[in-house]
Amino acid sequence: MVNVGEKPVQRRRAVAAGRLVCQPATIRALKRRALPKGDVLTVAQIAGIQAAKRTAELIPLCHPLPLGHIEVTFRVRRDAVEVTCAVETAAQTGVEMEALTGVSVAALTLYDMCKAVDKTMRIEEVRVLVKTRQ
Repeated sequence: MVNVGEKPVQRRRAVAAGRLVCQPATIRALKRRALPKGDVLTVAQIAGIQAAKRTAELIPLCHPLPLGHIEVTFRVRRDAVEVTCAVETAAQTGVEMEALTGVSVAALTLYDMCKAVDKTMRIEEVRVLVKTRQ
């Protein structure tokens, strides 16, 4: 791991986003909570939060950080679900990896929960939107 011991503790925030592209019929079923695996958005939200908390266990050489806040949100469109993960900490290094991990696992969970009804889905545009420190 990179030595961050000499860096000052600072408030840090990162926001990442991605999307699951799917058929409009899949979106309609998701909105009605009519998919075979149940309440897709709630399960994906919890999965994204858990993943952000476990980033240091999943990504080699990633620093374990005390996360003060994690928020996973969704915007349901006609043919996609946009996923956003915001993470905050007071630490010596940033939280962009935690935000990216949260988005990725939330999108993977959406994919898993919808795959029985839609074979055309794809996850795309996973990226960091914001990275700040104070």
